[in-house]
Amino acid sequence: MWLGFIGVAIFSQTLPFTRMAVAELDPIFVALARAVLAAGLALGLLALRGALAPARRPRGRQWARLAVTALGVVVGFPLFSSLAMREVPAGHGAIVIGLLPLATAVFAAWFGSERPSPAFWLSAVAGSALVIAFALWQGAGGLQHADWYLFAAVLLGALGYAEGGKLSRELGGLETISWALVVSLPVLVPVVAWLAVAQAPAIGAASPRAWLGMAYVSVFSMFIGFLFWYAGLAKGGVARVGQIQLLQPFLTLAGGAVILAEPLDAPTLAFAVAVIAVVALGRRAAVRNTAPATPPAATAAEGAPPIFPGRLH
Repeated sequence: MWLGFIGVAIFSQTLPFTRMAVAELDPIFVALARAVLAAGLALGLLALRGALAPARRPRGRQWARLAVTALGVVVGFPLFSSLAMREVPAGHGAIVIGLLPLATAVFAAWFGSERPSPAFWLSAVAGSALVIAFALWQGAGGLQHADWYLFAAVLLGALGYAEGGKLSRELGGLETISWALVVSLPVLVPVVAWLAVAQAPAIGAASPRAWLGMAYVSVFSMFIGFLFWYAGLAKGGVARVGQIQLLQPFLTLAGGAVILAEPLDAPTLAFAVAVIAVVALGRRAAVRNTAPATPPAATAAEGAPPIFPGRLH
């Protein structure tokens, strides 16, 4: 749960820093270039750990599962959230992204081997209902153009979280996000290179503030946060640990208040307390895992162990 919380704390500042970046840079360039930059870090760490050796690489269906993970968290979520941040404040985006925990649990149960109890589903729905109520109270009930981008980001992000969380039990958290970044490179590098040439004047004129936003979402949001997040999902289960994401909208609101001077008031904090209580109840609800035990880093049995190895208990 603590590993998951650290990951969520890092992810929670993605929207404010993305908004900083897309204020001056093209949102598609920001979304895809951040993945390319993070993939460079991933290649370096894989090389240091000896994970690029043929015997240590993913095998068989793991490549397809990495592609699904990459579709969700390397391309899908960054792309659609970046497009949305051109149109709405980070606080608005945080509320809609608050539906991510329930979507993650649905994917974990649908495609995975986790079987949450009725009590778990009750807490997940209650938490999501609080988030929706907060959105309605803020006047965000009417769908804007950007909301469709955010819903797409939620669906793809949840898919990537669920698939990557399962895969991290076999490869380890570091290897899962690293290989997901690496497999996306052949597609992303030509696109980012073309965008860089086409938008060279705007890129060259971007301020240090925009590049600070770009640096955060590339290094922390796209890479370091996932080391903690996937490790937490592997240890505690995708459905249960995924509920920590219910805290993410309120951490994002706090970050938006500090970084972007967006308003933060007492009712918002009251909703945060209520959501924290629901997360605590969800943590205690039963989540049954029907998957056979798989040793972490099964593809690297004789190599270095994965970062944050663990088993679902």
